[in-house]
Amino acid sequence: METESGMAPAVESILAAARERGGGGERVSVDARSLPEAFERAEADGRVPVVAEVKPTSPTADGERTDDPVELAEQMVAGGAAALSVLTEPEHFGGSAETLERVRAAVDVPVLRKDFVLHEAQLDVVEADVILLIVRFLDEEGTDELSDLLAAARERGFQVLVEAHTADEVERAVDAGADIVGVNNRDLVKLEVDLDTFPAAATAAPESVTLIAESGIGTPDDVAAMRAAGADALLVGSAIMDHGGDSDVTENTRRLTDAERETQT
Repeated sequence: METESGMAPAVESILAAARERGGGGERVSVDARSLPEAFERAEADGRVPVVAEVKPTSPTADGERTDDPVELAEQMVAGGAAALSVLTEPEHFGGSAETLERVRAAVDVPVLRKDFVLHEAQLDVVEADVILLIVRFLDEEGTDELSDLLAAARERGFQVLVEAHTADEVERAVDAGADIVGVNNRDLVKLEVDLDTFPAAATAAPESVTLIAESGIGTPDDVAAMRAAGADALLVGSAIMDHGGDSDVTENTRRLTDAERETQT
């Protein structure tokens, strides 16, 4: 079922909650750890650059993971994650700004704030190395312009990951000034994953852009497919978190970061 906006009801609910949330207090100023440099270090070490996501739950997850987020984050880094993504959206994903602060203090890799930012004031909720802006959400009436938010984030010291789903959205992200672009394999209408999404959309990005494949990546074969299609890095949540289960997060991460080592032996 779709809403009038064309988005799934669960996504519409996320958007509505984001509209209601206010901003932070004082304007933040971030001394960011470089995400591209973290990816380069992983490559030099023979690891696939993976952004591992600390996500207690989600509308598409089969349950939740109640382990301490800091312990999960440390296990992901031990498994070779080049960077981390931490949810700060509270209503649908069980995230918080406090969790991000705790994780960022505990690790030495870049940390992405995964939330649904619609207005400049929402940039000031918490310091992070990278912040997410979603092209589709910023098409909605009453939100700030992508280019304005991107500039405002950079003025605060954030690096910005601009998320797209189609080749057209990738082009719009690049035109707005994005130099780190994520292509989400999950659409916002049916919430279905199609791993052919990244290869189709990635062709619209110039060589200078850092490309991240997002969603639906769970096996070494998935890693190989995304990398062959031009992914500089992968953002992985559920396959590492194992919602509703208790598998080893370090090993779940290492299975993906070591995927190219396995094929070379």
